Amino acid sequence: MATLSVWKFDTADGAERAQDALVALQKQELIQLGDAATVSWEPGAKKPKIRQAASTTAGGALGGAFWGLLFGLLFFVPLLGAAIGAATGALTGALTDVGIDDDFIRSVRDKVTPGTSALFVLTSGAVLDKVHAALREQDIHGELLQTNLSQAEEDRLREVFAEQA
Repeated sequence: MATLSVWKFDTADGAERAQDALVALQKQELIQLGDAATVSWEPGAKKPKIRQAASTTAGGALGGAFWGLLFGLLFFVPLLGAAIGAATGALTGALTDVGIDDDFIRSVRDKVTPGTSALFVLTSGAVLDKVHAALREQDIHGELLQTNLSQAEEDRLREVFAEQA
């Protein structure tokens, strides 16, 4: 089963560094990346830069439409106005089925601010202790904002990453 996770980093380049590290770990068969996208918000910038990763599978597991919708809801909808409100409401309802609800959107909006970054990643088959060790060696520290793991799995993931702090 694939896991959709969102990680926040305290630097504008943290998400890209983490993504690069995960790509290298995938080459070692320590994790499988289905898809990924980063949000990087430079200090002083009015809005974040968004970058979808080059697909690691044949067309990408989620695709550009999903990432475009998600990032539009997270960062740009307040700027778009009521003209697309009804359509946005219907689309956000569909996203709730995969754990992307108003609380998630609000949480990410509140935490991803100028000077920070976020990595949105779809993974499977992670060898957690080896992935953790590799990220620690590269001094990559992130905060797990959201995942579709079970509560027990999410607690364990948070515990593993808290050990590096």
